[in-house]
Amino acid sequence: MSIFIIILGAGAIGYFLLWNIFLLGYRDRHTQPIKPAPEHCFCPEAKPIVLVHDPDTDRGRTEGRRNGRSAETRSGRAVLMVHGFPSSPRIYSYAAPRMFDAGYDVFVPLLPGFGTDPKVFEQTTFTQWYEYLASYYRDLRTKYRFLVVIGTSMGGAMTLKIGEQFSGTPEEPDGIVAIAAPVVYNSLFRDGLVTDWRMYLMRTVGLFTPAIGAGTKCGDPNGEDGSEDWTGYRGLFIRQGLSLVSALKTIRKELPTITCPLFSIHDRNDKTVPFKNQSIIERETNSRNWRKLETEMGPYRHTHHALLMYHSIQKDLTDTIIAHMDGMHG
Repeated sequence: MSIFIIILGAGAIGYFLLWNIFLLGYRDRHTQPIKPAPEHCFCPEAKPIVLVHDPDTDRGRTEGRRNGRSAETRSGRAVLMVHGFPSSPRIYSYAAPRMFDAGYDVFVPLLPGFGTDPKVFEQTTFTQWYEYLASYYRDLRTKYRFLVVIGTSMGGAMTLKIGEQFSGTPEEPDGIVAIAAPVVYNSLFRDGLVTDWRMYLMRTVGLFTPAIGAGTKCGDPNGEDGSEDWTGYRGLFIRQGLSLVSALKTIRKELPTITCPLFSIHDRNDKTVPFKNQSIIERETNSRNWRKLETEMGPYRHTHHALLMYHSIQKDLTDTIIAHMDGMHG
């Protein structure tokens, strides 16, 4: 009897570990379509950015820059820029107007649940964030002859998912640019990569609390090199983090379906998303026009992650991306 109890206990412990580590049976609880609420943003800098040209005057219509309205006229080529987790469109406050000045209409939506109240965010999932983005993308695809998607961090992972979903279809993007994109979180045995050991226990912790230390952050007075402008949520969002980590499994699995042009950018010293993700993307995609850029920033205190936000690199990096898009557009 005692041996049976020992075996049963060992099995229970084993299943408990697998349930946590591999997220066995995980499904997003909330999947119904939702929309962002920029009118409830905790600060103006978190709102969407929309910059659209007026071909009649050859000047920009910028009324929608901070309220998400679209203009009536378009340039024929556009950029959709996707922010990360748990940030906001502000990470593109430099790059967006630069790309607009280069002749592109620019759209930086606020993903649903982001930028408002952390309690609202706690009731959302990756499924809902991505479905909103995919719908936004489809709408732009019908209106522009040339459309590129650029994403940073989780936004980069979503950009890869756009490539997976639409490659080889009439809605295929003309190019995707993934900056510091994760495709795996913890993968000790397969890839020798662990982003954060704590994630192995977060599914259990999430049974008792949705978040720890949740709040908002509109700038960081202790930041440097542009990181002082970071705007988004602070704290540890356990259930939303689990939703993202689970989604990365599918994104990695479907990397081979990407055939559209792909430009992957990552800093070697990224402290948020391990640099090894870059090599996984390179090895496992089938892009017909693959390009990568490995940056190596100086000894700044920031995370070397949201690259287009940092003053020391944003100009050169934005120039490189614009030249890349111009080259594809011909």
